[in-house]
Amino acid sequence: MNIQIICVGNLKEKYLKQGIEEYLKRMQAYAKVQVVEVKEEHAPDKISEAQIMEIKNREADQILKRISDDVHVIALAIEGKQLSSEDLAKEMDRLATYGKSKVAFIIGGSFGLHPRVITRANGLLSFSPMTFPHQLMRLILVEQVYRAFKINRNEPYHK
Repeated sequence: MNIQIICVGNLKEKYLKQGIEEYLKRMQAYAKVQVVEVKEEHAPDKISEAQIMEIKNREADQILKRISDDVHVIALAIEGKQLSSEDLAKEMDRLATYGKSKVAFIIGGSFGLHPRVITRANGLLSFSPMTFPHQLMRLILVEQVYRAFKINRNEPYHK
């Protein structure tokens, strides 16, 4: 399986980088995983809804040009479906079984995703009704994808 994790913004926090690198290293045995960072658009302190939509639109341009037509897209969105770890594992297994070997997870920026990205997505995934910083979501996502591979192979997961 080939997995892309397309994220808005650069990761700056060392502890998050280290955690993500560790899970990416562990996943090498299961899949080819690539993290793609797109530029986070600058936003003024006081911002209108129109400006927010324009920022999301420019970020969407960058995201969408990195997704080919044959990629199954799962966008992280608060309005998405909440899954257990086991259900995510079943979904990953279902995708692999039915020939969806290219999967992209999309993590938006501070303002979320533009409707064009949501429309392109084959599914929406929510980790919680709570809002998390998009940098932290990157770590949570890679851990859960790794956990899904472990579950699907009936391998122990050391906590």
